[in-house]
Amino acid sequence: MPDKPSVLFVCVHNAGRSQMAAGFLSALSAGRIDVLSAGSEPKDAINPVAVQAMAELGIDIADNRPKVLTTEAVRDSDVVITMGCGDACPIFPGKRYEDWELEDPAGQGIEAVRPIRDDIRARVEALIAEIAPEGNAG
Repeated sequence: MPDKPSVLFVCVHNAGRSQMAAGFLSALSAGRIDVLSAGSEPKDAINPVAVQAMAELGIDIADNRPKVLTTEAVRDSDVVITMGCGDACPIFPGKRYEDWELEDPAGQGIEAVRPIRDDIRARVEALIAEIAPEGNAG
């Protein structure tokens, strides 16, 4: 991997899971990882409950906007993490792909979204430890 790896989070609407994951990775990697997120069918806005759940932990994703998944975004990323988008993500040789099975927070209240958020945080922390540990600041 290059000095500064890049990670792309993909879910269908780019309004909940992928936005929370990108928010955690941006906050927790302290600039050691480039972070992208996109959706195969992006919504018009981020899920307000996902924004609220992240704000509870001091991470502001309120100004983020859902983005459409592009072939370029996948090609430019070292790690592509999908969250329930099935086969919508293009595959390029030499990339690392992971599929995180996470419940969709769409239409759910804060009590249901918190465990999803916490699961995402644990996965992001493990990813950081693996691809950009503290001692390897590039």
